[in-house]
Amino acid sequence: MLAGVLLAGPPAGQAWEAERLLKAAQRAGPQATAGARALQALLAGSAELDEEARLVAVNQFFNRRIVFAEDDAIWGMADYWASPVELLEKGRGDCEDFAIAKYFSLLAAGVPAARLRLIYVRALIGGPGGVQTPHMVLAHYARPDAEPTILDNLIDELRPASRRPDLTPVFSFNSEGLWQGAAGAPAGDPATRLSRWREVLLKARAEGFQ
Repeated sequence: MLAGVLLAGPPAGQAWEAERLLKAAQRAGPQATAGARALQALLAGSAELDEEARLVAVNQFFNRRIVFAEDDAIWGMADYWASPVELLEKGRGDCEDFAIAKYFSLLAAGVPAARLRLIYVRALIGGPGGVQTPHMVLAHYARPDAEPTILDNLIDELRPASRRPDLTPVFSFNSEGLWQGAAGAPAGDPATRLSRWREVLLKARAEGFQ
């Protein structure tokens, strides 16, 4: 899932371009088009919501619309990071795909990039004595020093990090930086160090996301 990746990103700009998103979805196919229209409706309506409600809406949108599947079953390869439109067209994705789509959608909904981080973790599956597996989640920081809230495809409920003892952070990143752990020391430019992130940034921008 996360093999062979170790990259911030674009300068600040418009969060999304509705027309470009719809055209990209139409090129991808009817399922992507339907998904993009539904996402656009959600984003337009999110202007009336507070930030916490936006997190809930975006998290539920993807958790309910997308079916979890491994990359080899979807793409025929061990590791592929899908753009939001690619995810909507397939209707299936793995943990990175969920986290990436939620990240760009929340940016489009007006949440600042500085409050969002994609976190690569080791997830304990099966409780104590279970198996640790690579996993990715999206974290939201209401303030720079706040405990993050975790958006995860494994659990629909948004929970503070302290209520997710099953997750051990390894590194985190967004469009602006790369850090050790969830909030550790800066570790360079994610677009330089994470090849998969660099690729998905380019795809997402072509789809109208920033």
